[in-house]
Amino acid sequence: MNNREVIIQGEGILNLIPQRPPIVMVDSFFGIEKNHSYSGLTVTADNIFYETGKLQEAGIIEHIAQSAAARIGFLYTRQGEKVPLGFIGSVDKLKIYDLPKNGMKLFTKITVVQEVFDITLISAQVKVEDKLIAECRMKIFIKKE
Repeated sequence: MNNREVIIQGEGILNLIPQRPPIVMVDSFFGIEKNHSYSGLTVTADNIFYETGKLQEAGIIEHIAQSAAARIGFLYTRQGEKVPLGFIGSVDKLKIYDLPKNGMKLFTKITVVQEVFDITLISAQVKVEDKLIAECRMKIFIKKE
């Protein structure tokens, strides 16, 4: 997806994810294309995971998890259903190449590798501009009501 046109941002993101400030780690959603979804975050110095001039590793991991949650939330809200809670089951093959600084914009691609019942395996790539700064695989459990 080369088109980075935001379809949901700001307060609208809160309709897609269960997290609330100060732990919201997604501020824009760019949509879904086949088994990929795209989201973003502008790094700010007041972010809960921001220390020593950079967004820390835990913030990147939480951003990836919330990017996956935004995908699920988008699908559920589009069908008029309540957004379910999701839990990280595991993080695997995590590589962080760089920590973003204040003002940098993360652009994250979530790819669904496999879905079995209420378990989704995703792979994630986080970029700043076109530079890959992090990647991983994550297993997410969805708690449906």
